[in-house]
Amino acid sequence: MVTGASGGIGGAVARVLAPTHDVWLGGRRPVAGPGRPWPVDLLDFDSFPELTKDIETLDVLVHSAGTVELAPLADHSVQTWRDTFDLNVVAVAELTRVLLPQLRRANGHVILINSGSGIRANANWGAYAASKFALRAYADVLRAEEPDIRVTSVFPGRTATEMQRKVRTAEGGDFRPEDYLSPETVAAAVLHAITTPGDAHPTELVIRPRAAAG
Repeated sequence: MVTGASGGIGGAVARVLAPTHDVWLGGRRPVAGPGRPWPVDLLDFDSFPELTKDIETLDVLVHSAGTVELAPLADHSVQTWRDTFDLNVVAVAELTRVLLPQLRRANGHVILINSGSGIRANANWGAYAASKFALRAYADVLRAEEPDIRVTSVFPGRTATEMQRKVRTAEGGDFRPEDYLSPETVAAAVLHAITTPGDAHPTELVIRPRAAAG
């Protein structure tokens, strides 16, 4: 299962997993792609049990959906904090909780697409960075509590997605895809984690764009 599968990193992950997995494509609207559409409102937490009742086992759960709003802390409203944490943290925790029986049956793997902001927080990234630090802590706890499930946090640097376009607009800069990681590169790292032999537990992957030569 891949959330945020309608595009960006989530879409790339779905495509790279499709040859070997029956992929459930999570999105607010039905997602066209290599897998079965799984329409879900990730902020409707009460809907998760009904939407997952037909899943007997789950080998891989990739949390890729997320949101970002840039602003100084002085301009962060309560709603900004709530919206950011609800999607970036609470939805992840609740969907994983509901799917734990299926993940346990498969000795499954949970992949959390985090961010460089989950390692280092910068000005104007308050709510987003705090949510990503929280997501890293959540992964650590899940890993400790569920020893039969592999849990991998992936920390990509800036990636050429529509979210990055929104970020660059907020920063007043240009969006140049060639300056960033491609979603396919991040997806390749996710596939590497998933296909790592079972005697290893890839806990964290940090990926940064390679500096341009010259």
